[in-house]
Amino acid sequence: MHPTRTLLAATLLAATTACAGTPARPAPPAQPNVQVEEQAKGQATPAADYYGTLEPFAREAVYFVMTDRFVNGDPGNDHRDQGGKYRTFDIPEPPCAGVSGNIGYLGGDFKGLAEHLDYIRDMGFTAVWITPIVDNPDQHFTGGKPATCGSVLTDHGMAGYHGYWGVNFYKVDEHLPSPGMDFKDLTAAMHAKGMKLVLDIVANHGSPAWGMAFDQPKFGKVYDRDGRLIADHQNLPPQKLDPAHNPLHSFYNTRGPVEDGKGSIFDGNLAQLSDFDENNPAVLDYLAGAYEQWIEQGADAFRIDTIAWMPDSFWEKFTRRIRAKHPGFFMFGEDFNFDANAIAHHTLPGHGQTSVLDFPLQQAMKDVFGRQQAGFERLAAALHLTGGPYANPYELATFYDNHDMPRLDASDTGFIDAHNWLFTARGIPVVYYGSEMGFMRGRPEHNGNRNYFGVEGIRAAQTSPIHAALARIAHVRKASPALQRGLQLNLELAGTHAAFYRVYQHAGQHQIALVLLNKGDAPERFQIDRLLQPGHWVSALDGSVRDVGAGGALTAEVPAHGVQVFLLDAPVSDPALAVALDAAMADAQRPR
Repeated sequence: MHPTRTLLAATLLAATTACAGTPARPAPPAQPNVQVEEQAKGQATPAADYYGTLEPFAREAVYFVMTDRFVNGDPGNDHRDQGGKYRTFDIPEPPCAGVSGNIGYLGGDFKGLAEHLDYIRDMGFTAVWITPIVDNPDQHFTGGKPATCGSVLTDHGMAGYHGYWGVNFYKVDEHLPSPGMDFKDLTAAMHAKGMKLVLDIVANHGSPAWGMAFDQPKFGKVYDRDGRLIADHQNLPPQKLDPAHNPLHSFYNTRGPVEDGKGSIFDGNLAQLSDFDENNPAVLDYLAGAYEQWIEQGADAFRIDTIAWMPDSFWEKFTRRIRAKHPGFFMFGEDFNFDANAIAHHTLPGHGQTSVLDFPLQQAMKDVFGRQQAGFERLAAALHLTGGPYANPYELATFYDNHDMPRLDASDTGFIDAHNWLFTARGIPVVYYGSEMGFMRGRPEHNGNRNYFGVEGIRAAQTSPIHAALARIAHVRKASPALQRGLQLNLELAGTHAAFYRVYQHAGQHQIALVLLNKGDAPERFQIDRLLQPGHWVSALDGSVRDVGAGGALTAEVPAHGVQVFLLDAPVSDPALAVALDAAMADAQRPR
């Protein structure tokens, strides 16, 4: 028998003392559901609200694809001869530890994605995040540093297959659409399947702009919606730009690279990329206008690349402008920093009020589910469930790897354990393409991280035990309002075991979920008696039932590297649980 050890905050201890240590006993007959509201003058008081967030997008689970690397649905848009001597298609790199990366286009497109939406949806995902769709240069970059095994921001010889080198933010890159499958057709296809599209956007930079062998076409240039040149770096380093006398330079900042330790690297040029001037109103007008266009064509949310490279004042103006036309539009940014206090400001009023990718939790997940196999306690502090720096931790985008870092280096069971956590704990889960089979596990950018997946990868993934387990828990979350947006109360995060509640009670909808996780190599028997509400608990995974009476316990055996989720579809009635939820609710969110 494995009794749970509470990790609740001190404010919850009084509520748990009365029921701590309750011994196991035979379960008495199921008790009727009793509402927690008390009678006052013959009328019930309203049920308390319990939720982590009411953000609609928090219901989603996101599958992240680098579009060019997913599936080539239309070889007719490959442009295999593009660039001539400076070709853009299929540029293999020397092998690193036996695996070769590629820094050219490989053919993935809108059609390939649209044709495999059922594959993504059948895994339990409800949204797809795609890399930027805007026009990129038509040659590979002749400047920059050559890539080496494990290097980052080394772009010599690379083409803009990833989409982050925008030159015309109003135009789709020619490698992506096909007849009958433009961006608006892709979003329509997704919406027809009840799925949402998350569009990756960039606002701080355009394409590489200087250090080239010659002034390459499109590089360091920006074109408007009509194709007119409105900005040009002219292959000059930032310090040699003259915005006061050359209107084509006015889009850009004139500060060069800033090395770490000699000032903030966020104030300077990044990897020879054209660095947009955040103080130029024309920059804001251009970018907001372009991204409003893509919303009008069906984008449902934005992932904001390199959000830290523009000041909060810029994002406040940008997000206000977007939400003025599209109220409540959801956005989450990438501030590649493992310090929660350093990234949380993006979420606060006056700072843009976007969500962020949860890098601090990612770092902890890598330790817990990767080769290191740290205990579940490593995750506790990174959750920031109460008293944390974020406006709302339940709205963060949670993940364990992506395209800018080495893929998770884990065994099959490590991936299964990671998904069991990701789809039951707080936050909006994001999974990078191929992770459903451990694709290129442990590999960094120039060593396979961004390799082509294709139809072959999809076929292989469907036979993987990781894929089967992922689909199982993702569908549980998809059907559970508590797992999507409920408050999280931790009972135990220690070693190979985790136990916690997720509780959602709002607007007549109520559900309590009890999550039990075992990342050990042997089955484990859990006994839960703390904050346990009597009632008819049903497993969301196997349909088994636990009828728990007052003062009783819920026992369950969780298999090795397994998960169990018991659901109680009833209002909160247990007094100790209500007290704990009241405390968590009061301290989970900052005032907005």
